[in-house]
Amino acid sequence: MDILRRLGVDVDFPQAQTCCGQPQFNAGLRKDARQMAEHMIKVFEHLPGDVISLSGSCAHMIKHNYPELFAKDPTWLPRAQTLAKRTFEFTEYLVDVLEITDVGAHWDGMLTYHPSCHLSRGLGIDRQPRALLANVKGAQIVELPEEQDCCGFGGVFSVAHPELSAEFLKRKIGNLEKSESPTLVVADTGCIMHIAGGLHRQKKPQRVVHIAEVLNHQ
Repeated sequence: MDILRRLGVDVDFPQAQTCCGQPQFNAGLRKDARQMAEHMIKVFEHLPGDVISLSGSCAHMIKHNYPELFAKDPTWLPRAQTLAKRTFEFTEYLVDVLEITDVGAHWDGMLTYHPSCHLSRGLGIDRQPRALLANVKGAQIVELPEEQDCCGFGGVFSVAHPELSAEFLKRKIGNLEKSESPTLVVADTGCIMHIAGGLHRQKKPQRVVHIAEVLNHQ
């Protein structure tokens, strides 16, 4: 919100919003997911302007899965489609809508970037966060080895297949260590929680930050 306001955007945060319903959707609990989706649509449809999400997975849910949820409902489908068209992931909004790649951020030290699955493969958003990071003054951007590999979170995947999830996470942390960067940048809250949790449990010194934290650093 600080970044957007500095860029001249009038930002509101409706307190009635809840989880978008993606965990329920991915688990096959379509009735529960639909109930949450209906609530979110009601919250945002009477508010003007674009809807910006800080998580690629949440943006993917609203933009792609909401219309799927209501595909056979002539009443709710157009409402879901309208919200989908208004919804943007944070870096996508900065670069593609506001046409800004330099927000005046400064970061001393090394950074490496993890492209989350829903963001890069689901939404096709990859150049936008990289363009923003490339313009962070003082930052040394290094490549994350095997960056395209999933971190192992995958929504309910980490619950349904904990052994596989743990192995994916182990590889991701190992590649972070290979990069020699003390800081991993991510644009998806699920990945942040998963990787940061693994680093904490393993008592590793590296940390994980959302890209907005880097871009808000002056």
